[in-house]
Formats: sequence, C-alpha cells, structure tokens
Amino acid sequence: MKKERIYLFDTTLRDGQQTPGVDFSVEDKIVIANMLDAFGMDYVEGGYPGANPTDTAFFQQKRTVRSKFVAFGMTKRAGVSASNDPGLAALVQSKADAICFVAKSWDYHVRVALGCTNEENLEAISASVEAARAAGKEPMVDCEHFFDGFKANPGYALACAKTAYGAGARWVVLCDTNGGTQPAEVREIVGKVIAAGIPGDHLGIHAHDDTGQAVANSLAAVEAGVRQVQGTLNGIGERCGNANLVTILPTLMLKPAYADRFETGITEDALAGISRLSHAFDELLNRAPNQQAPYVGGSAFATKAGIHASALLKDPQTYEHVTPDTVGNTRRVMVSDQGGKSNFIAELNRRGIAVAKDDPRLDTLISLVKEREAQGYAYEGADASFELLARRTLGAVPSFFHVESFRCMVERRYDVTGNLKTVSEAIVKVIVDGEEKMSVAEGDGPVNALDIALRKDLGKFQHEIEDLSLTDFKVRILNGGTEAITRVLIESHDATGARWWTVGVSENIIDASFQALMDSIVYKLVKNREAAGAVAAE
Repeated sequence: MKKERIYLFDTTLRDGQQTPGVDFSVEDKIVIANMLDAFGMDYVEGGYPGANPTDTAFFQQKRTVRSKFVAFGMTKRAGVSASNDPGLAALVQSKADAICFVAKSWDYHVRVALGCTNEENLEAISASVEAARAAGKEPMVDCEHFFDGFKANPGYALACAKTAYGAGARWVVLCDTNGGTQPAEVREIVGKVIAAGIPGDHLGIHAHDDTGQAVANSLAAVEAGVRQVQGTLNGIGERCGNANLVTILPTLMLKPAYADRFETGITEDALAGISRLSHAFDELLNRAPNQQAPYVGGSAFATKAGIHASALLKDPQTYEHVTPDTVGNTRRVMVSDQGGKSNFIAELNRRGIAVAKDDPRLDTLISLVKEREAQGYAYEGADASFELLARRTLGAVPSFFHVESFRCMVERRYDVTGNLKTVSEAIVKVIVDGEEKMSVAEGDGPVNALDIALRKDLGKFQHEIEDLSLTDFKVRILNGGTEAITRVLIESHDATGARWWTVGVSENIIDASFQALMDSIVYKLVKNREAAGAVAAE
C-alpha cells in the first residue's frame, strides 16, 4: 500500500516569536532557518515582510535551499484592490516561495476585528490568493479561529475555506487559534470540511496548546484526513505555545499507527538528529532544555527505580516505547537513593568505569550516595559530581590543585559619580605543584566573583579550562529556618559541546556554590585526559 505524504510546516520564526521573552534578531532567524532547512522541513515560515525592520531585512533574499520559504501576512483590506494594498505588495514582492495568508473564518471576528461584511471578507480571500498565484508564489490560507467559527456558524466558516480552495490555494489550514478545541471535535469538523468538497491533501492543521492537546489535536486532524501539520520547535508560541513538531514528527515516523500509513520528507538519519536540533534551539534561546520533553528530553529514557532498571537492562522494551538512538537520545539509568546495584552498574559502565557486582567498593559507593542524598545532594541531576564521586570511591582522581582558602566580600557603596553600587569581590588561594597562587576578582555577585577568581590562575592547567563556561545556576532551599540547607546545581559546557551538571550542598550558599564550581573544573580536567588518551590510542 502506497503511503500518503504528510507535509511539515514550521512556524517557529513567526508564530514562535510570539512567545513572551523571545525576540529573534535577523542573525537568529538566519541561523534557525538554516537549521530547519538542513533538517528537511517542507515549509519554513519566516515572518511578516514589511511589518517590521527585522522581518523586512530577513526577506530581502531567499533563506532556504530545500525547504519552501514562506512569507506570512493578512489578506488584502476590504475596499482596496489587490494591486493597491501595500501589505499584499510586500508579500508578493518578497523572496519567498510561498505566501501564507491569515484570513478570518469566524463571522464574529469579521464583524468586530475587520469591520467589514462577510462578503467583503470572502472577496479579500479570493483576490489575495489570486494575486499570489499571479506572482508565481504558492498560496495557502490560514483560516483563523476556524474551529470556533465552525461551531458558531458552520456555513460561513466553510464558505471561507471553500473560497480559498476555489481561488487556487494549495493549502487551506484549519486553525485552532484559541487552543480550546478537543481532539474528538477536531476529527468531526475536519471530516465535515472534507465532505463539503475540500480534499484532505489540500488541508492543514494549526493547533495551539491552551488545553495541553495541540499535539493530540494535530494527530487527530491527520487521522481525519489533513495532510499538512503546522507547529514550532519545542512547541514555543504565544500563551501556552503551539503544536510541538519535535514531538509530532517522531510519533508520525516511529509509531506503527502512523508510520504504516504515512511518510514525511524527513529521513531516518535526520530524525536521529532531532534531539540535537531541539537542544541547539534551546541553546540559541539561552534556556535550559526541558528534561521531561517527549523523545528528546534528558529524562525521556531515564529510570531510577531499581526494579525498573533491572528489567530495562535485561530488555529495554520493558520500559521504552521506542529505541533512544532513533531520535538521537540515550538510555540513562540514574543513581539515587531509590536505585539498586543494577542502576549503579549500568551508569558506571556507560561512563567507561568497570566494576563487578560483588566488588565491595560498589557497596561502599551505593551507601555513600544514599547517605549524601539524605544530606541533600541530588546525583540524578548532577552527572559529573556523581562520576567524580564514583571514580574517587572505585579508583582515583588526580589531585590537580588544592584550594587553600577562599573569601568573598560584598560591599554596597557610592561610586565616583555618586551612584549607589553593589560590588562583589572574591579571593582564592590555590596550590598547584607546591606553588601557592592567589587570585582576586570582581563579579556580578559573589558566586560569579568566586568563579572568575578560581579560574583566573591554575598554573599549568589554565589553558585547559579556557573554553569552560557556566550555562545555568540553580539554587534550592531544602528546609526552612535560619539553619536552612542549600543545594546548588551548576551546568557547564565547553567548546566540544559537552554539557555537565555538578552539585554542592551546605548551610552556606557560597560554600555550596564553591563545591559545585570545584567539581565542574575537576570534571573538565578529567575529561580532557580521557580525550587525550583516546586520541593517543587511535
């Protein structure tokens, strides 16, 4: 049986930019467009040419090679001809391959938002599609508020969709703009649209996640007959976000209910890079990846319960719905106070640390982890600190340097211009090869000052940590009162792309931070030596 084609339409650069706190520069948009194009998306929507300087500059040249480059904008205004509408002119004159018009399909919005008649709105849809076709662009129409409009006035909502299709729109996209439609409603309404004369291979779905069902609604629409799915990377978008293409795509390609019937333009090799794509996008947004994201999250294939880990090691299918490497992820058996020997052995083996099940040092390590987690440490979220603890317990970690002492000072004072200023300063004394070195640094807060001072002069190791950067810093108070225990988690990365977490626990937040900082540096030095050994062995 020949599989039906599902087309993927990415609107990260347009609808995704509606996310609070997200504001792409032209350079950001170019990078993301290249990522999406290389991945193999069918359509990459870039924004509104003519609406703002960023999007206008972005559309001055074609931005994709394999994907169709899409411009987004309103249909022409009522009472103005297509040839005299400046917004429509900006769309047809852009370097885009296709134009996606947003059109009102709920008569309530036509009356209130557009202030025109229903007939004038239909004429605007038809004329805009015809103008795009005349300019050699592939036209499509996003029927805004379609599902709400259909429930309020099915005849008019259908008229909008049929007008777009009749004028020559390649795709008529049904939008759940408010995100409140349920999957059963989506199936029913899509079925009625197809029955009214618009074939499924000309229909798309654009779902928002306001009830947490954007992915479910998109898949329901596919089951009902639509063949284009719109969404964004990692589900970003206004309010609660858009349908997450990073979740939808693996489901379409890996789940038999879809994979046996449909195909996409994404190769298996590309799908194996979807975790990297997701994480690279989060890095560009300067935010930590969602650890519990389906398929691509760090916890997507992780387990820490001992009985689960034991079964997982015998047969991964016992607790995995797909194989991690199909989406570029890895199996992770975490260590914690809930874990048994199977967890620890699996995690150690993954790190290249061999240990026998009956080795007494393994029992020591397990007891030590459980004891320290009772004190507040969290090794399931601090992979690097766990590895250092394991190496010290089962073998040895080189003594690269010794911290003799550190001191932090925070002073609030007026500067020479009379402005009130808070200054943080740190002094760190370290011993490297028997030589004491003292470093002083100011920073944006005491932890930053400590970090700068600690990494300012490590003697012969200094060049090895020049590419080390701190990515994230999390603080959690574990109990109340004046004697509160503080846990600090620090994420670090280097030029190789490696990322790792370290943990520190203390009654003093500065001390806890310093523990995590120390582990981060030592882990980096250990990994440098492992890499050098691997290169030497080749």
